Amino acid sequence: MATHFYTASSLDGFIATEEHSLDWLLKQDIDQDGPMAYPAFEQTIGALAMGASTFEWVMRHEDGRWGYTQPTWVFTHRSLAVPEGADVRLTSGDVADVHAEMVTAAGGKDLWVVGGGGLAGQFADAGLLDEVWVQYAPVTLGSGAPLLPRQLDLELLDVARNRNFLCGRYRVLRG
Repeated sequence: MATHFYTASSLDGFIATEEHSLDWLLKQDIDQDGPMAYPAFEQTIGALAMGASTFEWVMRHEDGRWGYTQPTWVFTHRSLAVPEGADVRLTSGDVADVHAEMVTAAGGKDLWVVGGGGLAGQFADAGLLDEVWVQYAPVTLGSGAPLLPRQLDLELLDVARNRNFLCGRYRVLRG
């Protein structure tokens, strides 16, 4: 079992615009059956951690429909509407405590820190982030939500090209 931060980034290191939009990403050319693509990755995941801004973007983008079957913890300090029938748990708890709950719920599968970079950084700070997967899109944003607003040492495990994306998989090195 491992905890992954799997995301896409602009070439200049942003995962979302200042308005928390991912519209720039949806215009990019990627093979969903290609190397390091989302569908195969998502099959290995038993539980998700998500920041509130990411959750709100997903809900807007999917017109309020929830597309995940895995239990999902949304880290927030505000009240959010949860889709009916979805296993979405709002929390403002410590990532270490929530991580333990996620491991139990994942049933031996991996964990995915969906977003954002600040949340992934909290998992890294707690020594709970094992891998970072980044799909670099051929676009620059100039500003926005940074990929990982932390200093981390990483080891490159794998690299691939998926159409216009440069994909990298890294192990988080612990001091």
